[in-house]
Amino acid sequence: MDRLDQMRLFARVAERRSFSVAAQDMGVPASTATDAVKQLEARIGVRLLERTTRHVSLTPDGEGYYRRCLAILDDVEDAESAFSGAKPKGVLRVDVQGRLARRFLLPSLPRFFAEYPGLELHMSEGERFVDLVREGVDCVLRVGELADSGMIARRVALLPEVTCAAPSYIDRFGIPERWDRLNGHRMIGFHSSATGSVLPLEFQVDGSLKTVTLPSVLTVSAAESYGETAKLGLGIIQVPRWGVEDAFVEGSLVPLLEETPPSPSPVSLLYPRSRQLSPRVRVFIDWVLKEFEPPSS
Repeated sequence: MDRLDQMRLFARVAERRSFSVAAQDMGVPASTATDAVKQLEARIGVRLLERTTRHVSLTPDGEGYYRRCLAILDDVEDAESAFSGAKPKGVLRVDVQGRLARRFLLPSLPRFFAEYPGLELHMSEGERFVDLVREGVDCVLRVGELADSGMIARRVALLPEVTCAAPSYIDRFGIPERWDRLNGHRMIGFHSSATGSVLPLEFQVDGSLKTVTLPSVLTVSAAESYGETAKLGLGIIQVPRWGVEDAFVEGSLVPLLEETPPSPSPVSLLYPRSRQLSPRVRVFIDWVLKEFEPPSS
């Protein structure tokens, strides 16, 4: 077994946290995976994995070596595919915001895998900042304005937002007539992990952006809770329109102040500035861009 195959086996063991499972994935005996890691450790002179009867984990040295292995293996794949014309294969690691993925990406995954049958997608869901290099994530899909993270950010789409509330809220507080006449109204606060504070309501007025912060009896930090508590009549919210269209149809939420909508939310893909994009990441980015294209009329 050459060094590249040893690296592939080691990386698989690190990802699967099991010699036997990794060996099964790679189609080799478990003893082969064990021997490959032992040979790597002997050659470079450090312990890469901590082993117990139930658990396998990376040592600090193993973590660093694992990241280097991923970069080397990506470079080899890139070089080979450039000449052979083969479709990319291997593991692709992405982190997405769950509701965004379920609406725009998951329905088309069967077509993606039909086009690239050699790819295996590891998709984690989150809202937090992800250290792509340290955590071994290839790219991240996020919605909203982005802090300067040193990553390359590629704009995917601008999603319209809408102001809305439940009929029970309107029965109690009335329909707001203008963005600047909201006295007596309340909002549900949304605590942003990006800013560390509660976001104000936004309104586009004659080409400029106005903000209003209303009293609130509830503040949340999860998008699903934000929408669900609005349906209980607890306050006004502002959310992506695509996420509440069904609620408008069923009548559990009502659009408000549509003549002065919030600013649209940007959707962006982020990937490391210092890492050359592998063929796997390039085809994923192309697919995401296509899925967010507006439907042709």
